[in-house]
Amino acid sequence: MPDYHIHTLPNGIRIVHKQVLHTKIAHSGFILDIGSRDELPNQTGIAHFWEHMAFKGTEKRRSFHILNRLESVGGELNAYTTKEKICFYSSVLDKHFDKSFELLTDITFRSVFPEREIEKERGVILEEMAMYLDTPEDAIVDEFDAVVYDKHPLGNNILGTKESVSRFARQDFLDFLDRTLSTDSLLFCSVSNLPFEKVLKLAEKHLGDIPEIKKQRERVPFSSYMPKAITLEKPISQAHCVIGSPAYALSDDRRIPFFMLVNLLGGPGMNSRLNLAVREKHGLVYTIDANYATYIDTGLLTIYFGTEKKQLKRTTSLVLKELKKLREVPLGSLQLHTAKEQLMGQLAMAEESNMGLMMMIGKSILDQGHVDSLNDIFGQIKNITATDLTDIANDALREDQLSFLNYVPA
Repeated sequence: MPDYHIHTLPNGIRIVHKQVLHTKIAHSGFILDIGSRDELPNQTGIAHFWEHMAFKGTEKRRSFHILNRLESVGGELNAYTTKEKICFYSSVLDKHFDKSFELLTDITFRSVFPEREIEKERGVILEEMAMYLDTPEDAIVDEFDAVVYDKHPLGNNILGTKESVSRFARQDFLDFLDRTLSTDSLLFCSVSNLPFEKVLKLAEKHLGDIPEIKKQRERVPFSSYMPKAITLEKPISQAHCVIGSPAYALSDDRRIPFFMLVNLLGGPGMNSRLNLAVREKHGLVYTIDANYATYIDTGLLTIYFGTEKKQLKRTTSLVLKELKKLREVPLGSLQLHTAKEQLMGQLAMAEESNMGLMMMIGKSILDQGHVDSLNDIFGQIKNITATDLTDIANDALREDQLSFLNYVPA
């Protein structure tokens, strides 16, 4: 990846920019190192609720004016919340970048949380919960977090609970921000054809009067894990299953080899081992995949599939059989070469999305203080050996360390 520019303002906010000359679209956003794992026990869901409320009124704008500001010039304004991050971002024609920067600054730092809007948005989030609960393939993956992480904040649903969302008032949002918002743990990241000097000038214009805020915050590390097997009856027509366990943290040297192993097992390619063994050979599923999420102190492996209730045991056995193969049978030279080429191609294509690139750059700098170039990552992938993968499989894919969560038709 070509060089990016980074500059820290006197208030501690970092400005990160990558110039891409062949685009007319400016992607940018504030990425904050705050997520659902930073909530106190009585605040479950408030980070996500704040993400919603940022659009509902600032010191100088009402909700309509926020929503119309960029949409009226063909732009997009959005946000998301994860376990460790909140992001407010936009995409506009480059000539509207100034307008976009100003609006993003307004909703990030000057939201006022009108009580009337809190009541309305409460209903919206409760409907979001209902929609998610009506989608078992999504609900089971989220609920699996609680199976693995138990009472740790990483086990909490990002949306919160009906009870927590129903009781939040304006002061709760102010208290959460007062405890978590720190200017040295957030940044503004952009990818556009604009020169860095232009971006920096606008940053000084829009962020110069934001005061420095420093907070000492320690995240509770995840340490204790006990495998579990849980089966729940649901009003559904298909059985759904998630199998998984804790995995390597973001800073672990085994992260990239494990990512490659998970990609080989159940990545997006139709030639993944799980897809070939379970769908193509036996026709037992429509969707089966494996994913690996990383956090600062841990990670999470998940394998998901949906199948007929009567085929649940058989399908589970086939999945475990593929895990056993990875533990016991080293990849041949051609298999290893193919797995490396596939992963490198997927990573290169992912970087073709300037929006995704902007998110990746910002998150990498918050988490690691730098961005690995594709060449650096490719170098690490090329150095992976079949023995590396077998050793990691025997460490991270042990059957006795797996947890299981099944939804079955009532």
